[in-house]
Amino acid sequence: MQQRTPLYECHVAANARIVDFGGWDMPLHYGSQIDEHHAVRRDAGMFDVSHMTVVDLEGAGALPYLQNLLANDVAKLKTPGRALYTCMLNDAGGIIDDLIVYFLGPGRFRAVVNAATRDKDLAWMRQHSAGFDVALTERAELAMIAVQGPTARERAAQVLPEDAREAALAAKPFHALEVGDWLVARTGYTGEDGWEITLPGDAAADAWRRLVEHGVRPCGLGARDTLRLEAGMNLYGTDMDETTSPLESGLDWTVAWEPAERSFIGRAALDAQREHGVPRKFVGLLLEGRGVVRGHQKILFGGHEGEVTSGTFSPTLGRAIGMGRVPAAASGECHIEIRGKKLPAKIVAPPFVRNGKIRIEL
Repeated sequence: MQQRTPLYECHVAANARIVDFGGWDMPLHYGSQIDEHHAVRRDAGMFDVSHMTVVDLEGAGALPYLQNLLANDVAKLKTPGRALYTCMLNDAGGIIDDLIVYFLGPGRFRAVVNAATRDKDLAWMRQHSAGFDVALTERAELAMIAVQGPTARERAAQVLPEDAREAALAAKPFHALEVGDWLVARTGYTGEDGWEITLPGDAAADAWRRLVEHGVRPCGLGARDTLRLEAGMNLYGTDMDETTSPLESGLDWTVAWEPAERSFIGRAALDAQREHGVPRKFVGLLLEGRGVVRGHQKILFGGHEGEVTSGTFSPTLGRAIGMGRVPAAASGECHIEIRGKKLPAKIVAPPFVRNGKIRIEL
């Protein structure tokens, strides 16, 4: 049985191409994936991300619980509304999932985890809650709309209560504001500014229609993927999983090594990797000529091999780009094996595009 978000009828009414995405009926595009991509880079677009799993955590033990559960340290969140990107690891240091945690107040946190990993995430989180004074509540009745682009916040502010607009617009990146039963967070997955708005499911369709009226373009999963790849953002299950650690996924910056006495699940494995080094590293790839970069293609470098984890045609660059794992010593020129041909490519440091600007040398 396919699942549908509270915005499904809005997508159908807008003639979206609906596809199966991890058991959910979701819009791939509304006619032109390229136009939707450019709308986010140049103006404002919005995505239905209501399939994501929202979990509220409450109790006197919520803070120490999350400090043990996650690789980043939620104790850094000192003021209500602050947010943190982090990985949840297994004992071997492999990534169970990547997620965002919001600090809502003393003993109150919210985590947003990936839809495809919902069952295993909730099982893991509940398993490791034993011994902590914390209650975990899945908020399946909520919806989420990501409004992204250089004019996104100004346009989306028009659907907020008038007395909340100024405070919402003043919120800094990775900060959130509770507006009644809405959470307006300055976070996203596109490399552009904007908000991720969590709201009751029964209010989502009206908010979506009002956003359209204020010039925000509906966008589908296709544009979301090209945008996140241009921004150098990992996709769980493609660029990382339980067999890879943050240190070999370009996510070492999400690990809080201090305080040294903080123990968290997977720390011992990461400490060993940090001491001895990891044999592979995560890089960006820029194809020098024509071709299509896709996951699982071979990266050839100095007699060694790596593998593309995800790839696409970049609408902003007009070139094929990708991300992948290569030997730790790899740099400079390489080749990608595409349909039996070895095509020249360049190893670069992502992101490719952020805030509408190209960040690499073409």
